Amino acid sequence: MTNHILRIDASLRQTDSITRGLLDRITARFTGATITTRDLSGGLPLIGETWIGANFTPPEDRSEAQNAALAYSDDLIKELKAADTLLLGLPIYNFTVPTAFKAWIDLVARAGLSFQYTDTGPVGLLTGKRAIIAIGSGGTKTGSDMDFATGYIRHILGFIGITDVTFIAADALMVDADTALAAAHSQIDALAA
Repeated sequence: MTNHILRIDASLRQTDSITRGLLDRITARFTGATITTRDLSGGLPLIGETWIGANFTPPEDRSEAQNAALAYSDDLIKELKAADTLLLGLPIYNFTVPTAFKAWIDLVARAGLSFQYTDTGPVGLLTGKRAIIAIGSGGTKTGSDMDFATGYIRHILGFIGITDVTFIAADALMVDADTALAAAHSQIDALAA
C-alpha cells in the first residue's frame, strides 16, 4: 500500500530553514509515497464573522456565498483526510507555533468534519493517521516550561483524532546547533517509514 503524505511547512524562511531541512530528510525516508505539500509561509486566511456564520449554518441551508467562504477550509480538510501520514515542519516562534499554523488549525478543526461532539465530549474523526513533527527552536527547549508549542500540537492533533504523534526536535539551536542537529538527524534515521 502506498503511503499518502501531507507535508506542511510553517517556517517563514524559504532558505536556511532548519525545519524544512529536517522535513526534507524525513520525507526522503518515505520512498514511493504520494506527497502533497502545503507551504504556510505566505499566510492563510483568518476565520472571521462570515466564515463562522457559514460554518454554523447547516450545509443544506448555506448560500452560495457561504459555501465560497468555506471552500478553502473544505480543501484543507480534504487534504488532511486523504493523508495517511502528516509531516509538520514547525519552528517555535515566541514560545509557541507560528501564526499561519494556528490559522491552519482554525480552518481544519471543524465540528462534523474533523471532530464531533458526543454526550461524553468531543471525539476526533481523523483517526488512524500518523504525525511526525519537526521542531526547530533557537532557545526554547522542547518539553520545558517555556515550550507552549509541543503540548498544544499534541493536544490539537489528538482533538481531531491523530494520536500517533512523534516529535523530532532540533531545539536550543542558539546554544549548540551542531549537537541539536545531530540529535535530530539521529532521531530521523531511527524513524520507521
